[in-house]
Formats: sequence, structure tokens, C-alpha cells
Amino acid sequence: MIKARTYDVFLSFRGEDTCDGFVSHLYKDLRRKNIETFIDSEKLPRGDEISEAPLTAIEGARVSVIVFSKDYASSKWCLDELAKIMDCNKCVVPVFYGEDPSDVRKQRGSVADAFAKHEENFKHDVEKVNSWRSALTSAANLSGWDSKEIR
Repeated sequence: MIKARTYDVFLSFRGEDTCDGFVSHLYKDLRRKNIETFIDSEKLPRGDEISEAPLTAIEGARVSVIVFSKDYASSKWCLDELAKIMDCNKCVVPVFYGEDPSDVRKQRGSVADAFAKHEENFKHDVEKVNSWRSALTSAANLSGWDSKEIR
């Protein structure tokens, strides 16, 4: 059996929202400080399942940084990663990038809109949607950074 590679940091983010700005700068700076960081740069075709590489990286990471952006909750891939991160129960650092932490925690605004669509699309798998909701609430309850308060 191949041993999973250990990372210092696993970055969870919605690529369309943050990849070409905030996340790319964060990744570059972490790497510059020799912090081994997993970033999944593959584009997942619509309807595909999350690959094994990110899930294995989550298990091997010491810290997970979750970048909650406007459309984070609309991605089932992001929510699958989030559920796995929260199941691993390691150090988790939420970053609220342009999103109000309270809106994420209470699942209002864009998060509520995303979950309304998930509930429609996953009528047959209510448990999955409930696990995503629970993971999102747990992560948003953690102390993190709000981009609106960082200068």
C-alpha cells in the first residue's frame, strides 16, 4: 500500500471565485515559506465526483484552510471536501472571502440559494445534503479570518 503524502496545508476553495487572485497569492506565499501545500488545480467536469487525490491529501494534511467565497456552497465538490475535512477533525482555519461569517454559519444569502438547489438535485440523498449543512455550520463556527476586516 502506498503511503499518503503528508502536507502541511490543504487549501479548499471555489476556483471560479478565488483561484486567480487570493488563493494563488496565498499558495505562492505558503510555498515561498517552504510550507508543503496541496492545491487541486484540476478543473472538475460538471457531474463528476471528487477524485481520490484531494481526499487523500485532506487525510494527510496537518491544517486545512477553507476559503468560503460567494459560490463555495454551490459546488458539491467543495462541500464533499468540506465534509471530509470536518470528519478528519484536524486543525481547520476558515477564511471568509467576501462572505459574511454569519451568513455562512446561518446559511443565508448565496449559501441558502445554493442549498435550495442541492435539495432539489439531491432529493434522493437527503443525508448527503444534511451532512454538507452540518459540516458547513461546524466550519463556520470556528474562529477564522474575515477578509473584510483584514487590511
